Amino acid sequence: MPTDRYDSPLCSRYASKQMQAIFSDDRRFGTWRRIWLELARAQQRLGLAISDAQITALAAHLDHIDYAVAKAEEQRRRHDVMAHVHAFAVAAPEAAPIIHLGATSCDITDNADLILFREALHRVAERLARAIDRLAKFAGQHAAVPTLGFTHFQAAQLTTVGKRACLWLNDLVRDLAAIERQARDLHFRGIKGTTGTQASFLALFHGDADKVDDLDRLLARAFGFTAIEPVTGQTYSRRVDTEILNVLATLGASLHKIGTDLRLLAHLKEAEEPIEADQIGSSAMAYKRNPMRAERMCSLSRHLMTLAADGLNTQAVQWMERTLDDSAVRRIALPEAFLAADACCGLLQNIAEGLEIHPGVIAKHIAEELPFMATENLIMAMVEAGGNRQDVHEAIRVHSRAAAAEVKAFGRANDLIDRIRGDGFFAPIHGKIDQLLDPATFTGLAERQCRRFLDQQIAPALAPYADRLDAAAALTV
Repeated sequence: MPTDRYDSPLCSRYASKQMQAIFSDDRRFGTWRRIWLELARAQQRLGLAISDAQITALAAHLDHIDYAVAKAEEQRRRHDVMAHVHAFAVAAPEAAPIIHLGATSCDITDNADLILFREALHRVAERLARAIDRLAKFAGQHAAVPTLGFTHFQAAQLTTVGKRACLWLNDLVRDLAAIERQARDLHFRGIKGTTGTQASFLALFHGDADKVDDLDRLLARAFGFTAIEPVTGQTYSRRVDTEILNVLATLGASLHKIGTDLRLLAHLKEAEEPIEADQIGSSAMAYKRNPMRAERMCSLSRHLMTLAADGLNTQAVQWMERTLDDSAVRRIALPEAFLAADACCGLLQNIAEGLEIHPGVIAKHIAEELPFMATENLIMAMVEAGGNRQDVHEAIRVHSRAAAAEVKAFGRANDLIDRIRGDGFFAPIHGKIDQLLDPATFTGLAERQCRRFLDQQIAPALAPYADRLDAAAALTV
């Protein structure tokens, strides 16, 4: 790792080696060369004077890129594609006359980007599927564990730990479907020429439009695309980039919400992310156990969400058939979005694999709030035992106010139930109070909803990834 110049933390600290490889120079420029090779093969098949020896020469030098030659040529020509055309020609001189024949730069660069983006979307989907799998296991394990629900971050009716995890999973499984759909919906730009009219290729084939169409199809098929953009300018519509960035940014929003919930639960001491034996939480406060993974996931997700604006702003200002002010921002925003999404999915998987709950703390918080939540049950039980509803309501109101004062004015425990146990008015239900305060009776259909959701939604969504779910999450720093 270089120490004398800036190196993106997305690469040095956060994203996986696999995702970094997709956006590496080797993969990018190697893909350019493969497009030049398949373009030549298709042109030969359609009757252009391209020899087998030229095809063989190109195929022999796909991965042997002389970056020094390319760099020197780009510094001289100020054109990256032509620099690599020259470097490819130096490596395969017999094929030099036919490299890039009839093509414009975006015939190579845009198609290469789409190939790499499709691969990167599949990588994100796979990483997300593993995170979903781990979180689903956590949800299933704790499907029946009662816990306080929160609205406005104020105590509300009970839910279960597993049901809350299903709220997270519901967003994530929608994100997974959106990413899969985005990958399926990517169209190959095709071979369209300088303004999208295919005029140069029509000239190469002496006016035979059918052969131009065949060239488009052959090249798309060579890279596994069945759909081709029907019309383009010099580039494919930058709306496609916006769609990709938006689907990744939406995933970022889901991950940020989960990370925030985990941080709040850590504050409550109800749940904690995993921690290594020698991990240090603070250089000064040795006792600290901070939710650093969830914080990092929120931080990277925030960056991921902001990158969507780059896509929108770039799409909005593409003049006519193309302008080059998209180039620099695309080199940054699109790879970084995939790297950030990849890193966040890995973080969530790591958290979910070691996520702990503290049942004693959860039960304590329930005990502090449940007496107030149980008042309706107490009223109904008293009425069933023959009491007058209005009289019962008034008695509970008085005791509730007094108990609330104990909590808020004096910081003491909620003694509402003790007050009811000590009041002879409630004698008809004294024997039922423990039953009426069983937290499991306050969670409604939470457990049922959780298990049904895992069976009917999560299991089918993960089925295509069944043979890829076992990989562990590699956490770097």
